[in-house]
Amino acid sequence: MKIGIIGAGNIGGNLTRRLTALGHEVSVANSRGPESLGALVEETGAKAVTAAEAARGAQVVVVTVPLKNVPHLPAGLLDGAAEGVAVIDTGNYYPQQRDGRIDAIEDGGLTESRWTEQQIGHRVVKAFNGTYAQDLLERPRPAGDPERLAVPVASDDETAKRVVRALIDELGFDTVDAGGIDDSWRQQPGAPVYGLRAGVDAVTRALAEASPERPAAHRA
Repeated sequence: MKIGIIGAGNIGGNLTRRLTALGHEVSVANSRGPESLGALVEETGAKAVTAAEAARGAQVVVVTVPLKNVPHLPAGLLDGAAEGVAVIDTGNYYPQQRDGRIDAIEDGGLTESRWTEQQIGHRVVKAFNGTYAQDLLERPRPAGDPERLAVPVASDDETAKRVVRALIDELGFDTVDAGGIDDSWRQQPGAPVYGLRAGVDAVTRALAEASPERPAAHRA
């Protein structure tokens, strides 16, 4: 598939490494410009592009930038993407540590990914937000392996969700359907599933045990 990755930090960089190794055509962008991605391009064979170019023709786009930077992504970011593009949102809201206060999340009760949808004007699939970046390189396992980790996946777009779940399976991880974007508080920071390294059964239980009340450490 043609995949665009916006953000080349820990998650974005390691997804670039894995997805190129699996044979996908990957374009990657960051906030500092294509010239800053030389080492990653040399290592992986990915194409370095601007953020405005990353989604062009892409069947999957990964948005993996700090939440505070989402409103500053190029306008019409997804206009040139393939029809039916699946947009993966890996983002988390860290008001005290990084992002500052976002009123629509704090006062409006929006989930983090619903807010991201509103900023980019496109439905998203929330995945990898609680995944350790190094696990993408070190913890893939074949289907049926008892040590295979599971990733919760939430979206209102069932077609895009299926595409993303298949891609995660290809990466070597199981998935658990975590519902729609209004349910995605179950996988936000502070929830039991966040950062949980476990299989399908434990991830399913952790999602069920979540509370909709945002922990104090994750409120502004």
